[in-house]
Amino acid sequence: MSNYSVNQNSVKQILAAIHDDRIAIPELQRPFVWKSSQVRDLMDSLYKGYPVGYLITWQSVGAKLKGGEIAAHQQILIDGQQRVTALRAAIAGLPVVGSRYEKKNITIAFNPVTEEFATLTPAIQKSSQWVHNISTFFTSSKLTFIGEYCRNNPDEDPAKIEASLEKLAAIENAQIGVISLDDHLPVEVVAEIFVRINAKGVPLSSADFVMSKIATYGDEGRNLRKLIDYFCHLSAAGHAYDDIRENDEEFVQSGMLDKISWLSKYDDEIFQPTYSDIIRIAGLVGFNRGKAGSIVSELSGLNPETRKTDESLIPGAYKKLGDALSDIVRQMHFERFLQMIQSIGFVSADMIGSKNALNFAYALYLKLRQLDMTEPERFRAVKRWFVMTLLTGRAVGSFESIWEMDLRHMEEQGVENYLRNIEEGELGEDFWRVALPQQLVTPSKRSPSFQVYTAALINSGARGFLSKEAKVSQMFTSQSDMHHIVPKHHLIKNGITKPNEYNQVANLTLTETHVNLAISNLPPTEYMARVLQQTDGGKLVIGEICDRDDLAANLAENAIPDFVFEVTAERYSEFLAERRKQMALIIRDYYQAL
Repeated sequence: MSNYSVNQNSVKQILAAIHDDRIAIPELQRPFVWKSSQVRDLMDSLYKGYPVGYLITWQSVGAKLKGGEIAAHQQILIDGQQRVTALRAAIAGLPVVGSRYEKKNITIAFNPVTEEFATLTPAIQKSSQWVHNISTFFTSSKLTFIGEYCRNNPDEDPAKIEASLEKLAAIENAQIGVISLDDHLPVEVVAEIFVRINAKGVPLSSADFVMSKIATYGDEGRNLRKLIDYFCHLSAAGHAYDDIRENDEEFVQSGMLDKISWLSKYDDEIFQPTYSDIIRIAGLVGFNRGKAGSIVSELSGLNPETRKTDESLIPGAYKKLGDALSDIVRQMHFERFLQMIQSIGFVSADMIGSKNALNFAYALYLKLRQLDMTEPERFRAVKRWFVMTLLTGRAVGSFESIWEMDLRHMEEQGVENYLRNIEEGELGEDFWRVALPQQLVTPSKRSPSFQVYTAALINSGARGFLSKEAKVSQMFTSQSDMHHIVPKHHLIKNGITKPNEYNQVANLTLTETHVNLAISNLPPTEYMARVLQQTDGGKLVIGEICDRDDLAANLAENAIPDFVFEVTAERYSEFLAERRKQMALIIRDYYQAL
């Protein structure tokens, strides 16, 4: 049984269906990403009879049309939005949304003599040989237009002109293939098809599918989609607030811009979510669902018990989505959550390699706000969950299914009990003494275990390696180096030549630049001997530590084994193994104190 049908529709039919709201184009609410030259090339291809690819649509159950009525058969355009928007701009003369969210026109000119298309320029504007805007041609009487053009260009061959303009007019009748996905396909299958589609070589994401569905629910759906888009955009570029306020009156009038106005002064880089992140968080908060297809099922009114569509469920689903988004974008919630993350040592976006772990932690924080918990209790659970997720890889692989399972078990067992059960099963003594040190066998500074280790140092107020005062936390905002404890040059000279060997994270530590320069290429046996001389009253040559107890404390703060004074290339492997164990113990103490 076929999952789709293929039909040929004329450009005119497609534009009419969009005008009448029989086909919805979600992308109309977002900045148009094509260059004007791409619009020009599209028109040229249609003029020459070249294929321009297929459009793909899927029926949207319960879509709201203009005037508020519900459509039984409205189609969502899930692939081809940019092409159709280009046609609307060039042929119908309709504006597109610019990068500043302003409405702007893309004007395509045509030369009937040379049969060329071009973006309108001042030089073309002055030439009578060019049709300055082809949209005026399509909305005019063709005979009148041709006659006027010939009078303005008396030296040109009228037959040639008429033939070219007749060919231009035929663009409206050019056929474009439309693939209509079967109305009875399960949402999960449609989501999979959507994700596999490539548009201009850029894979579409499952979040795009959800965003397309959201935008079909009339003014409310369009504004919810805009809320997601604008929130993500402003979290990274707050200066765009004025552009949105000035250019999107509909969104301003909805009152939703007020909810995110605080982002105009937001400048924290710790968490700048994409719309994929917000969709995931909203799915968890609103529906306890992690998969895109499941969220669309909710918005489509799919009854989970009967597996049949019940349109009466759709308004409630959109209300849940709207409520979840309101919670997500609320300044107090967002800022308190980020303050909590920073308070446990994650002070830089570079320290958080797993955006999914952050997404679930924020969703969990918002979910726990619905329970009878104090803020300290809520913070404690979210902190531990976030770090546990990083250490156990709970946010990789089939993480959406894991998230849904976790939320279900939390409701059944209680948050604290469920977290304790996971800790007992996955974070026992074998994890801290065997599995975690093994995770640290890596040269990647973005390894989650190494990032948690760094957060642990910041959280504890640890100083940099061989630093008397400077703390690791300060080294993220001031000049510092990730130093090789056993210098790279020394290791290479002694036969350890592979980067994944000498760049092991267990051989790295943060230190001040002047300390790193003083150590240079000396092995620990030599430079640590000089540090010992300082503690016996000698001249300060490497750092400023001049007390043996303070030196021992500094080494312990940085998980440096006691036998570092005896380490050369020959004992490098032994040194790495022991340091990994000590780094793991620092992480354990940090986690258990959260």
